[in-house]
Amino acid sequence: MLNTIEVSFHVKRHTDFELLRIIKAQKQGFEEPVTAYLCGVAIWARTGIGVVFGHKREDQYGRFGDGHLIRTSDVIKAEREGRFWVLTTVNSRYVLGTFQRDNGRASLREFLRLSQGMHHFTPRVLQ
Repeated sequence: MLNTIEVSFHVKRHTDFELLRIIKAQKQGFEEPVTAYLCGVAIWARTGIGVVFGHKREDQYGRFGDGHLIRTSDVIKAEREGRFWVLTTVNSRYVLGTFQRDNGRASLREFLRLSQGMHHFTPRVLQ
């Protein structure tokens, strides 16, 4: 008898609203170069987590490819530019197309509240 393994792939279909927001964000001009566009974003432990589109550093192995989940490095600041929020990290700038349902905007508000004047970044090496 053959041994079988059942594998389930969990896929997120993006709504037309999310995709239109990404397109609008890509058409809007920004003050500084943009690294990528994110949708379904929430901020946890100083990092942005969301689905990436149009990443400038996408490589031949599919890393940072459109539709992949991404975790940014520590967010230095979050600010509004035109109709969109922009997260700035040490080396990158991410435009937020949409927030995660239920807790995405709340996580941004909490980040803004906690980060006022405080810059305690994640250490490079944990001992």
